[in-house]
Amino acid sequence: MIAMPGTYETKSSPVKRETVASYIKLIKEYPIVGAVDVEHMPALQLNRLRAQLRGTVLIKMAKRRILSLALESSGKEGVKELIPYLKGMPALIFTEESPFKLYKTLQRNKSNAPIKPGQAAPNNIVVPAGPTGFAPGPVIGELGSLGIKAGIEGGKVAIKADAVVAKAGDVVSAKLASILGRLGIEPMEIGLNLTAVCEKGEILVKEVLDIDEEEYQKDFNAAASWAFNLAFNAGFPTADTVRPLLQAAHRDAYLLAAAQDVMTDETKERVLAKAEAQAAALKQMTGS
Repeated sequence: MIAMPGTYETKSSPVKRETVASYIKLIKEYPIVGAVDVEHMPALQLNRLRAQLRGTVLIKMAKRRILSLALESSGKEGVKELIPYLKGMPALIFTEESPFKLYKTLQRNKSNAPIKPGQAAPNNIVVPAGPTGFAPGPVIGELGSLGIKAGIEGGKVAIKADAVVAKAGDVVSAKLASILGRLGIEPMEIGLNLTAVCEKGEILVKEVLDIDEEEYQKDFNAAASWAFNLAFNAGFPTADTVRPLLQAAHRDAYLLAAAQDVMTDETKERVLAKAEAQAAALKQMTGS
């Protein structure tokens, strides 16, 4: 049974109570609290990542029940909504960085790894067409048994066409894992899988944080261009359009004045030149 916010159940070991209390303290101290999944991440890589992120990101692992209890008991707005996102081998992550910067940092620190027998494919696994380092032999039959068309080219085994050997979520067999490893295909990602973040009481899920910055910048630039064109064509003055609008108005006024032979400091030379040309033409016509 969970007590009022800021407290936690008392029918537990002192170690458990101290752990929950320490996590509650961190939840209250840090503005950004996130849920991460560290499943399949070797301890060595996790320790290296912790060292790389030290000073900006704090990672705390515990059993799901401990983490849930800390989130539920902290009393901090919104953080208990992270409980459903404690997946796989869960951990909590604490930082003062922007959630989007945090996601980018964690993605940048991921690396590829071979898939092991019994693991689920994270995405569709494709064996691409092309040469291999395999010498002719039984390997052609092994590839064929997995739906991979292969033949001999230049004294080596070559894969004739791209082959999807596993779809996302499929459990990989020992035979397929072995072939993928021998082909150098590493479909797994080693790193912290950020599932959700709580900032100011709002939950930001992975799909929201996963922004294509290049595409976002293109969309932003396009929107700015459309807004400028709309404001300019509507004659709406803004900090960006006032100069082009004045330039366009000046140009239109000049052309109108010149066409109507209106004398101004700017049109007088053009008007006088036009008048002189007309007079010359008239003189030529009359012969005088």
